[in-house]
Amino acid sequence: MKKIALAAALSVAASSAMAGGLVEPVMEPEVVKASTSSSSAGIIVPLLLLVVIAAAASN
Repeated sequence: MKKIALAAALSVAASSAMAGGLVEPVMEPEVVKASTSSSSAGIIVPLLLLVVIAAAASN
């Protein structure tokens, strides 16, 4: 009984080891998202706020 179990274990190990050859892995290209906002976009809101405050103060 032990010989049959050992033979079965060795045949499973041998068949999985010979299942395939050495193949280069296929790498997908990296997706780079383009940035649409500029660095000066963050200064527009404070400038508009400053213009509104200046206009209110001049009246």
